[in-house]
Amino acid sequence: MKVAVAGAGYVGLVTAACLAELGNDVTCVDIDESKISQLNSDIIPIYEPGLDGLAVKNRKSGRLAYSTDLKAAIKNSEIIFICVGTPPKENGEADLSHVENVARAVAEAMDSYKVIVEKSTVPVETGEKVAKSIRAYNIHRVDFDVVSNPEFLKEGSAVSDFMHPDRVVIGCGSERARQIMKKLYEPLNAPILFTDIKSAEIIKHASNSFLATKISFINAIANICEMAGADVEKVAEGMGLDKRIGRPFLNAGIGYGGFCFPKDAEAFIKIAEKLGYDFRLLKATQEINSFQKKNFVKKIEKALWIVKNKTIGILGLAFKPNTDDMRFAPSIDIIGELQREGAKIKAYDPEAAEKSKGVLNNIEYCSNPYEAAKDADALVILTEWDEFRALDMKKIKSAMKHPLIIDGRNIYNPEEIRKEGFTYMSIGRVD
Repeated sequence: MKVAVAGAGYVGLVTAACLAELGNDVTCVDIDESKISQLNSDIIPIYEPGLDGLAVKNRKSGRLAYSTDLKAAIKNSEIIFICVGTPPKENGEADLSHVENVARAVAEAMDSYKVIVEKSTVPVETGEKVAKSIRAYNIHRVDFDVVSNPEFLKEGSAVSDFMHPDRVVIGCGSERARQIMKKLYEPLNAPILFTDIKSAEIIKHASNSFLATKISFINAIANICEMAGADVEKVAEGMGLDKRIGRPFLNAGIGYGGFCFPKDAEAFIKIAEKLGYDFRLLKATQEINSFQKKNFVKKIEKALWIVKNKTIGILGLAFKPNTDDMRFAPSIDIIGELQREGAKIKAYDPEAAEKSKGVLNNIEYCSNPYEAAKDADALVILTEWDEFRALDMKKIKSAMKHPLIIDGRNIYNPEEIRKEGFTYMSIGRVD
C-alpha cells in the first residue's frame, strides 16, 4: 500500500520505517529541510534502538523515502498518517495547530479517496475537527475518511512495540476505511480493536494517564515505606504478583518524565474540565510526581548536609534508558535545584549528553561514569541505564572524594553496595 507519513519525529520515523518494513511504499515528510537531508544520508536524528538499521535498510530497498513535498506525498498515497507534534500550551491544552495545518494541506492536495489517520496524541473530538477542516478546504470534492489510530510506543523499545504490539486500536466510521486499515495492519498478526473515533482518542489518553498514575502510586507507597522502615521493592513484588495489578510500572524512583506522560496527563485534565469533570485523581498523580523530584533533592541535601561548593557526579540525564530524549526529564529539575544551591555538577549519559546541552547549563560533561565519579562528594543515579548496573564499584569508590551513592532508580542491592564500602541511599528502602 502507498502511505504518506507527515512528521519525522519519534512517532513519525518509527511509523514510517516499520510500515515500510511490512512491505508498504512509504514517504515520510517533514518541513525541516536539514532533517530530511540527514535522513536521506542515512543519519537518524534520534536515538532509538533498532530504528537506524530498519530505516537504512528500507530506504535502500526503495520502500522508504524522505521528502519536504507534502503535496506530492499526499497525491501519491492512499493513506496519510498525521504524526506531527501536539505540544502543550501554557494552559496545559494540546496545541493542535500542526495537525490542522496537515489536515488543510491534505484537503487542498488530494484528488482521490484518502484515509487520513490521526497518529499524534490528540484530545477527544479532534477527529471531528480534522474532518471538518478537510471538508472546508476539499478543493476537488473527493471522498475521504478520518481514522484515529493512537500510538502505544515506548521510547527505547518503539520499534519492537510497533512490530509486536499488544493491540492495534483503530477508530473509524466507515467500512471502507475499516477494511483498508485492517489490510495495513494484518501482517502484524496482532489483536485489532475497532471502535468509534472518539473512543480511540480517549483510549490513548486513558492508557498513558493510568500508567502515570501507577508510577505515582508506587512512589507514594515508597515514601510510606521509608517512614515505616519497609522495602518498596518487596511491596511492589507482592503487588505485582496479583494478576489484576501486574509488576510493570511499579518501580519506585524520582518520578516519570518524557514528552508523553506529563503532556498527556495535563491534556486529559483539561479535556475533562471542558466536559465538566474535575479529574482530581489525575491531578493527585501530577502532584505526587512533582513532589517526588523535590523529595529526592531533599534526600541529597540530607546526605551532604551542605550542598554549596560540593561536587556531585550525575549518572544519567535522559528521562529513561535507551533514549536520548530530554523532554520533561526529571534530571532537569533536580540538577537545576542543586545548582541553585551552589553545587558543581559533573554528568555522564550514554546518549543524551548532546541534547541535554539545550536545557542544562554549567555542567561538566564526562566521557564515562568513572570520570563523573572522580573527586565527587556524591554520585547520584538519575537514569537506570544497564551500563550503570555493571560498573566496577571498586574503581568508582577509589575515584570519589567520598563513597556516597544516592540512587534515584534503585538499581543496586543495598546490602551488596554497602559491602563495597559505600554509604548508600535509595527510594523507599531502609537506608
